[in-house]
Amino acid sequence: MRDDPTVTDLVTRARAGDKLAWDALVERYAPLVWSICARYRLAPADAADAGQLVWLHLVEQLDNLRDPAAVAGWLATTTRRECARVARAAHRPHAVAGVLDADSIPDHHAVTAEQELLDAERHAALRAALADLSPRSQQLLALLTADPPMSYAQISAALGIPVGSIGPSRGRCLQQLRAHPALAALIDADTAPCARPTVQPSGVPR
Repeated sequence: MRDDPTVTDLVTRARAGDKLAWDALVERYAPLVWSICARYRLAPADAADAGQLVWLHLVEQLDNLRDPAAVAGWLATTTRRECARVARAAHRPHAVAGVLDADSIPDHHAVTAEQELLDAERHAALRAALADLSPRSQQLLALLTADPPMSYAQISAALGIPVGSIGPSRGRCLQQLRAHPALAALIDADTAPCARPTVQPSGVPR
């Protein structure tokens, strides 16, 4: 697993006009944005418009993000709202049918689509949280989730740590993941108001 820069570091640098940091943010979270757009079954041009608007809103709101580490939740909420808006504006039945609306699609379809959206958001948030762990912790979790599974004795030999310390170390890693703002943001994303563009920050690359 790569020793990625933290999300907070990338947002801070992007705020200061660092184009490389902005490009890294886009690369990291583009799969999340496009996966949500895909679930709304928009036409390709409409999906591209929605995605571009999401990134434009992020550029305009970088300075206003209260918690830079929670950018995954912010992007997920903003993408859903932009996709719904574009679908309504398109006035095309196939586009509207893709919107998660309990009044227009069967309940079991709505539940399935919503779960797929949540899975995509959780994947991006988990990746951000894992990137903030130390390389040693990342390596431990990678070995603990290896397929086929590795025994504690094998992990102990690979990392050069006592078998008895693996369980407590695993617990600390999981506690750090649960406390990470990117994961916590998913809980609050649907209840928090979506920030709208107000002031264009200076120095942020487009």
